[in-house]
Amino acid sequence: MNIIIDTHIFLWIVSEPQKLSSKQSEILNNPKNSIFVSSITFVEIMIKVSIGKLKIDFVPIDMAKSSGLNILGFLAEDSLALANMPFHHRDPFDRMLISQSINLDYYLMSDDGKFKDYNCKLI
Repeated sequence: MNIIIDTHIFLWIVSEPQKLSSKQSEILNNPKNSIFVSSITFVEIMIKVSIGKLKIDFVPIDMAKSSGLNILGFLAEDSLALANMPFHHRDPFDRMLISQSINLDYYLMSDDGKFKDYNCKLI
């Protein structure tokens, strides 16, 4: 199963794994699953760091690689679902992750309850 993880899931994996549910940990550690961190996640993290909303003591890309996560670029085609996506959620980063998961037909792992209102495959 191909799974894109939401930004908070990435941050939990690398700095607060105790916040992951047992189901999430099981899915993330299953070698049959491919876990992806979107480049959108790195953009969101670095913007939040630059405006003081987030403090980190690691380089996110290096941490993703050393954690065995796959890095997924955001392609122009990944944006197409945004044109017809309803505004259940105003966060542009989350909307881009949802659009990317729809375009690629990948699962999306998030604890954000608003994601269920979209036509994407959620975990």
